Amino acid sequence: MFLNRDHKWVYLFQEGNATMKALLGGKGANVSEMTAAGLPVPPGFTITTEACNAYLAYDLQFPEGMWTQSKESLKDIEKKTKKKFGDPKNPLLVSVRSGASISMPGMMDTVLNLGLNDETVEGLGKKMKDRRFALDAYRRFISMFGHIVMGVDTEKFDRVLARYKSQTVGGGDTDLTPELLEKIIVAYKRIIFADQHGQEFPQDPYEQLRMAISAVFDSWNGRRAIDYRRVNHIPSDLGTAVNVQAMVFGNLGWDSGTGVAFTRNPSTGEKIVFGEYLLNAQGEDVVAGIRTPKPIRNLADELPEVYVQLIDSFRKLETHYLDMQDIEFTVEENRLWLLQTRTGKRSGAAAVRIAVEMVQEGLITQNEAVTRVNAQQLDQLLHPMVDPKADAEVITTGLPASPGASSGLVALDPDEAVELAEAGHPVILVRHETSPDDFHGMAVAEAILTARGGMTSHAAVVARGMGTPCVVGAEEINIDLREGFFRSGMHSVRRGDWVTIDGSTGRVLVGQVETIQPKLGEYYDTLMTWVDDIRTLKVRANADTGHDASIARDFGAEGIGLCRTEHMFFGEERLALMREMILANDLASRQAALDKLLPIQKKDFYELFEAMDGLPLTIRLLDPPLHEFLPNFDELQAEIANLKLKVQKADSFPQIDQLLKDIVEKEELLHRVEQLRESNPMLGHRGCRLGMVYPEVTVMQTKAIMEAAAEAVIAGIWVYPEIMIPLVSVDLELASQRKLVEETAIQVRGSYGLKFKFTVGTMIELPRAALTADKIAEHADFFSFGTNDLTQTTFGLSRDDSGRFLSHYITNKVMQNDPFQVLDQDGVGQLVKIGVERGRQTKSDLKIGICGEHGGEPKSIAFCHGLGLDYVSCSPYRVPIARLSAAQAVLAERDLKAKAAGKPIPAPEPVAKKPKKSAKA
Repeated sequence: MFLNRDHKWVYLFQEGNATMKALLGGKGANVSEMTAAGLPVPPGFTITTEACNAYLAYDLQFPEGMWTQSKESLKDIEKKTKKKFGDPKNPLLVSVRSGASISMPGMMDTVLNLGLNDETVEGLGKKMKDRRFALDAYRRFISMFGHIVMGVDTEKFDRVLARYKSQTVGGGDTDLTPELLEKIIVAYKRIIFADQHGQEFPQDPYEQLRMAISAVFDSWNGRRAIDYRRVNHIPSDLGTAVNVQAMVFGNLGWDSGTGVAFTRNPSTGEKIVFGEYLLNAQGEDVVAGIRTPKPIRNLADELPEVYVQLIDSFRKLETHYLDMQDIEFTVEENRLWLLQTRTGKRSGAAAVRIAVEMVQEGLITQNEAVTRVNAQQLDQLLHPMVDPKADAEVITTGLPASPGASSGLVALDPDEAVELAEAGHPVILVRHETSPDDFHGMAVAEAILTARGGMTSHAAVVARGMGTPCVVGAEEINIDLREGFFRSGMHSVRRGDWVTIDGSTGRVLVGQVETIQPKLGEYYDTLMTWVDDIRTLKVRANADTGHDASIARDFGAEGIGLCRTEHMFFGEERLALMREMILANDLASRQAALDKLLPIQKKDFYELFEAMDGLPLTIRLLDPPLHEFLPNFDELQAEIANLKLKVQKADSFPQIDQLLKDIVEKEELLHRVEQLRESNPMLGHRGCRLGMVYPEVTVMQTKAIMEAAAEAVIAGIWVYPEIMIPLVSVDLELASQRKLVEETAIQVRGSYGLKFKFTVGTMIELPRAALTADKIAEHADFFSFGTNDLTQTTFGLSRDDSGRFLSHYITNKVMQNDPFQVLDQDGVGQLVKIGVERGRQTKSDLKIGICGEHGGEPKSIAFCHGLGLDYVSCSPYRVPIARLSAAQAVLAERDLKAKAAGKPIPAPEPVAKKPKKSAKA
């Protein structure tokens, strides 16, 4: 940490550039870049992220030299604007804004109109020849400063403002007269005095600036910023920069205004300027949704010269940054000012379309397009949509701010949303408008609905970034927080009622409405063609039914990496047969039950072979403990006790006789359950251990697989069965089970007169198996790492129980990630690495993959690529994400190698003008 007073903590906008994002934050780096490009940017300076980290590390004190440098930099703004900070006749006002290196829109604090006090407000009014404007700016500043810097509840200010607005003819903030504004200012100061226990609103502009800078630094560790970083996996040690910039005013009259715009539509990706503005307003009016703004195209009629200049600036910025830009602007008396630009947050559909069209436009390469779409955005494309055939009753309609459809229970405040979510309920958050303080509720919501706000409001921007369906500006709804309901027309919806939000159309629907999966479209097809051309890692799916396998194949799966045969035994009829097998007292009885199960399993396997025609199918033999197929011990005891009570109350011999038979049957079952009970069943009699003790189970499953495969071959289906032995820890376990599988498989195959290929491998899911992989590989054709169980056994954690404390570990930075979601590369990952190396020492061509849920997680996939695995396997709906992540891992590896060699990053294939279309959806 720098503590030298001569260390440079502050940079003027003309001193920075876009490469300094880590130091100046995204906002500071980008306004510096725009300044250098000659675009109309109000002058200012940036206090670095280093200063923030020093402030937070050393008792919330400015690092030595920072405040002096800030005051010196303020003189540069004074010189450029020909105004004086704190001067009662010609006052300079500034904005103080946050700006982290990774965009966190709305999650930290901003203060506008700083420098106003009882004297400068009069000077500003005379200078601008508009006292009403000056008073309006002052009341805005007091409420914003009071809330953000001094911690006063914003609703206290809102109630005062609403009371005085109700006294005007129009009822809007622009209808407030100077006399009413003076009364509001007095009321605001009283609120602060009462709330702060006698502390006055500060009149010294330099004290205002010092307090505002501290507040922005403090907001880095505010709840909403912490929640946002947690949700978006942003490191907590980056800190935020602070941008101090000369104010320009959009509330000087009807030739002034403010707005937010995107160079392309952030919901659809269409190449059309998308945004909103308000005349005679300041920036927070648009984002906060206090007034409903107008579409940006209307500016062409109201301020045509400004509109032309604005569109030209948008074109220059997108061409310069080679990406869709999110731009804040202000118009002051027909003069355009650009306040900031940043890479725009976008929906998944927009991310894919923008990436593809920018390749077609010759702006970026195919490889760059692949890196532009992240896993979360691609996942959004798979969001469900309301079934057009559903009989849906519309409550109201608003603006379709973020696509997708979700149903849930209504929550009217963010804390209530968190409580419902923690109780396991899907939540729809309904608000007048959202603010950054609502983020913790937004983060857990399935969808968001607001009564006010436009397409660039806080709710819209945050929801699109998270991929959460959202409808904003549903002005017909009236929310009554005290009584706990909202009303629209004839509909009254109470908190806890079910509603469905259709973020693609803007509809709010009664109850739970059926949804369907969307069509992915030509832009997705094009992007995934490029993805598949780049990646080297194959992607398979975990699927247990023909239906799931078909879905996986449609998403581009190149085989099934894990079919869990135990899932095929669930269902009333199958479960009864499975219990019959388990409860059998001798081999003959057990074999009879297995003979009944065989045709059922065979049918399931045939459907899988049919769905995966031409692709490999890895089938894991029975894995879980047998007790899982039997009733719960405690529940059985309760049932027996209840039956005995019924016997006492029965009034006929036939009834008593039947009850006694039921009791005997239940007690036999209870006895068997008690025999099979284990203290730690996940480390007990399961996996290959079942096949070792009951070889007839292995034989039955192998017969079912091979008979299904043979009949599929006869039907013209290309099959490649891979039979996987689970939970091996000793090489002789695999040797024994392999011998049994091979003998059975060859016998079945011969009985059909066929010679199709099959292989036998094992799942590496125990530390000992990874450490002795060289010995185990002698008996294996392939390895598949079961990273779910390998994580459990390495950490000594139970997936079912660790939820009680893992969140605490992550919050307190004991662990960075939940190891069941993101592969623990330092521990579990090292066991995988050892297993790969030792397995291939024995067999250099050993095929290796992973089949835990880590197979669909981007960081884990990159790790697998680095180890040289052949494939990853994940749930069907994660297959597109795995394909994308595998391609991105290749590109990241190329970049690292180029940097290590001191060479420029290789520019890949020339930009394609006409994309080819993939064969699969």
